[in-house]
Amino acid sequence: MSTTRVALRPAINDAIETLRTAGVHSPQADAEQLAAHVLGVARTRLALTPLVSPEKLAEYGELVARRAQRIPLQHLTGTAAMGAIDLAVGPGVFVPRPETELLFAWALAQLEALPHDHTPIVVDLCTGSGALALAIAHARPDADVHAIELDPAALPWARRNADDRIAAGDTPITLYADDVTDPALLADFDGRVDVVVSNPPYIPEGARLDPEVAEHDPHIALFGGPDGLDVIRAMLPNITRILRPGGATAIEHDDTNGSGVAALLTATGAFADVIEHLDLAGKPRFVAATRTAPPLRESRLPRLSGL
Repeated sequence: MSTTRVALRPAINDAIETLRTAGVHSPQADAEQLAAHVLGVARTRLALTPLVSPEKLAEYGELVARRAQRIPLQHLTGTAAMGAIDLAVGPGVFVPRPETELLFAWALAQLEALPHDHTPIVVDLCTGSGALALAIAHARPDADVHAIELDPAALPWARRNADDRIAAGDTPITLYADDVTDPALLADFDGRVDVVVSNPPYIPEGARLDPEVAEHDPHIALFGGPDGLDVIRAMLPNITRILRPGGATAIEHDDTNGSGVAALLTATGAFADVIEHLDLAGKPRFVAATRTAPPLRESRLPRLSGL
């Protein structure tokens, strides 16, 4: 290996222009994150490594070229973040989005409001890489977390990430290879679950997508039928069934469908406090609601006159 050192910053500047020309939405952030990945340092510490070897520079150039081909950044680094944890991701699994951090934060707020002597039960529907379930289990080791995924290509990623979190000392989650729309799903949990979260397939068919999404995220994790609501519509009976009275759910959705998801929840007659939440860009991102108690059955005993 050469002992010669070359300046890193000019290479990063060139990479920014390359990625900008290629249409990457965040060229500076991506160029710097790739450099940090190659050097094995935090992005914030790049200034402390002004000189690098030619070999590292060549490795960096190869990654930048692949990113310019619109290969997802997370496929190149091999990781995506959720909460305080990093998850392994790559071909075959949906890459968690930063916007889903808001859904994660919502879930933690719901759990914080529960009695401290209560073991919370959390269900993550359409878990993909396991992002929400594992981030919640890391933040709340007292929780009993269950994660459901149907796609056989995504399940190995979820299992890998779950095993990694166990190795790191986190509380294990329970992972199921199952269909979130199956009426028999989690039959033993009827009326017992405190929080249900879901980032399901919700993009309407025919939507125009960036190459990173259209060419690399699995379509089964993206599309939710003509209006984007097919999976949400079909899994609502299960959410309604497994939530306890006072339990809460939050469902991420396409930014065109906040009112549609809210209407579906309201139409069940089983939810109150149906609230549409915006992301940091001001776009509709997820809908949350609270499970109401079922109405009391009217007594069939005859009324006694005069009472």
